[in-house]
Amino acid sequence: MARTPAQPQSRGAGHLRIIAGEWRSRRLAVPEGDGLRPTPDRVRETVFNWLAPYIEGAHVLDAFTGSGALVLEALSRGAENAVALDSNPAAIANLKHNLELLRCPRGQILQTDALRYLQGPAKQQFDVVFLDPPFHQDLLANTCNLLEQGQWLREQAWVYTESEAAPSSLALPGNWRLHREKKTGQVHYSLWQRG
Repeated sequence: MARTPAQPQSRGAGHLRIIAGEWRSRRLAVPEGDGLRPTPDRVRETVFNWLAPYIEGAHVLDAFTGSGALVLEALSRGAENAVALDSNPAAIANLKHNLELLRCPRGQILQTDALRYLQGPAKQQFDVVFLDPPFHQDLLANTCNLLEQGQWLREQAWVYTESEAAPSSLALPGNWRLHREKKTGQVHYSLWQRG
């Protein structure tokens, strides 16, 4: 069968599984490569348990989408719409392909640098934001400050972060309150609420 140009390469691909919602148990291909590690199922399940009362109908931003695991899970669980950003063309092509497979028009997928995008004027405000930037590049604090200063967040917005450092050591906006945190291996994952 001939491959359409938009279809991503399957060679070297891994998979992610959507845990719950409309596409529960659906397995989707993700390309392998630096920075394209899906958030593990167990972590995703915990995070979406934390967010369960807030995800349905939410406007979602995934600023470093990578495999798209978090944004796909949010859309499956009833998020109204989602914007996913990544500078990796393979990640973007794969996520667009997966949304086409799922027949989901509620995702806007943009190949762009997250910091550059957030330095521009806010195009909408978000209820839930996922931040899982590449580690050891000092991206997390800068991204959080741009979100806050640029008026990208609704009042009482929820922000999920993954980091190599403990939440208490992160220089995040002073009006954000740490709601929940856990550690798996070397990764700290946390949920913050904007106050």
